[in-house]
Amino acid sequence: MTDSIKVTLLGLGEIGKRLGTFIHKKNELEIVAAVDVAPDLLDKDLGDILNLGEKTHVNVSNNLEKTLNETKTDIVVNATSSFVKQVYDPIMISVNAGCSVVSTCEELTYPFLTENDLSKKLDEAAKNNGVTILGSGINPGFLMDALPVMLTAVCQEVNKIKIVRQMNASTRRLPFQKKIGAGLTVDEFTEKINSGSITGHVGLEQSIAFIGYSLNWKFDKIEIGEVKPMIAEKEVNSDFIKVNKGDVTGLEQSAYGIINNEKIVTLEFFAYLGADEEFDAINIDGTPPINQKISPCVHGDLSTVAVIVNSIPNVINGKPGLTTMKDLALPSAL
Repeated sequence: MTDSIKVTLLGLGEIGKRLGTFIHKKNELEIVAAVDVAPDLLDKDLGDILNLGEKTHVNVSNNLEKTLNETKTDIVVNATSSFVKQVYDPIMISVNAGCSVVSTCEELTYPFLTENDLSKKLDEAAKNNGVTILGSGINPGFLMDALPVMLTAVCQEVNKIKIVRQMNASTRRLPFQKKIGAGLTVDEFTEKINSGSITGHVGLEQSIAFIGYSLNWKFDKIEIGEVKPMIAEKEVNSDFIKVNKGDVTGLEQSAYGIINNEKIVTLEFFAYLGADEEFDAINIDGTPPINQKISPCVHGDLSTVAVIVNSIPNVINGKPGLTTMKDLALPSAL
């Protein structure tokens, strides 16, 4: 294991645990530390938390800075939050300790859009310390941004792009089903969206900004559509939630990149229990036109873990600074 990339895992929620389990399987990677703020995880062996059936001799800490100072770490895998403001401090601690970072944070896939000042500070700190930061995942991070950009490589010209992702959320973890409002009444859904207690999908505007950055399209504006509830036409059940007829089974969202009052990029996202079809569709109006459909859709949780882990070598070898998927080498399965 002397030549393995040494990983500190930050965040042991559902996705963090899946990341840990997958990293543990990879000979190229070695988990040398794990950090989480949950009191019930403190000092527990990571093998017990991940149900590996063996001890890893990595005990969970609640102090990232102390852990990185005491442990030789090449990269921190941060699976803690969707928002740059909430991952800023731990990322800064990581880069100042000389560690690269790859994160599931949705806003971090193109952070300059909503948090330009914080992004500049992260970029400067990473460059000063000779390390690399990347935010990625399946969406945003790949399906509705990096993959369509890659497909434009076979086009002589590109006029417009439309991407649609539709998933049956019944197969997803409980926190995701709650995030999309499954099981709520319409009034409850509206109140929770308005109050921010549920967010729906985070990252559509980052995906559009990434496409614009990659294709050198200067959008006049990025327009985010209203988050709308999907209403159950009959009773729908998952392993976790029962949805009565007339209640909310999930949501739909849309976003647009607009130039000269024309929608040049259109993203449509549907996630609800009981969807009769799952797919990811990318339509490029160009020369030649591209019409790609993946059916069923790519599994969000499994593939988020895969994209993050498979990006680790590219982050380690990437140019120092705050980067995007376009700035690094093409990822592939390890």
